[in-house]
Amino acid sequence: MNEPARNPNARPAVRDQSSVECGDLSPLSAGDLSPSDAPTPPNAAPSPSVRGLADQSASTQSGDQSPHSTPAPPSACVPCLKRPWPHAPVHKLSEHGVYFVTAGTLHKAHLFHNAERLDLLEIKLLTLAEHYHWQIEAWAVLSNHYHCVCRGNPDSADLGKLLKHLHADSARELNRLDQTPGRQVWHNFWDTRLTFERSDLARLNYVHQNAVKHGWVPVANQYRWCSAAWFERVATPAQVQTLYRMKTDQVNVPDDF
Repeated sequence: MNEPARNPNARPAVRDQSSVECGDLSPLSAGDLSPSDAPTPPNAAPSPSVRGLADQSASTQSGDQSPHSTPAPPSACVPCLKRPWPHAPVHKLSEHGVYFVTAGTLHKAHLFHNAERLDLLEIKLLTLAEHYHWQIEAWAVLSNHYHCVCRGNPDSADLGKLLKHLHADSARELNRLDQTPGRQVWHNFWDTRLTFERSDLARLNYVHQNAVKHGWVPVANQYRWCSAAWFERVATPAQVQTLYRMKTDQVNVPDDF
């Protein structure tokens, strides 16, 4: 699914932010990879290496409505750098809170446009979630935004602290790579506490399938920087079947990236 080209200078209609690297500071409610391995922006034709990556695993992958697919080969779904993989998903609401989080870059710019930068953001997200005692049950990291579903624990720190830390560190590292010190990277983030089980399941599936929605890959578990392939490895067949049957067309989240 190709998206129309966007004016990189257009400002999204959200509240003004102070010009700092990590963007929005408002409180919340409570291996080596070649750059050619990364996806191209959705409004451009996929590079041969990305198309080859998808084709290589397509014969053993299921579509986004599969009841339970064969896990993607490690070379096709897991970058070489070590990730602190979360525990198996719980998929039940918690008194400590389950939140759906979305964050976008300033002007929706495709700043995380290659494998090195996508690795940076994904690893920061998973590592800091572990540090702040939040369980990430689903995530999708794309070139100009990310989504995740975060489960709280009795010893979880404030979710806002986790996201501010993530945005500050990722902005600093990205600006070091691009030699643009002080540039504002993040514009805003949104969080929603999930209070109904079906809403929770629909958003989990929405996040797993987000790379498909934005046209990066035809099958979710072919995209390296999301949780779909991990979920299919660690969940039971019944969990995968139940989740992938959940409709996502009525999910109302900020996602016009």
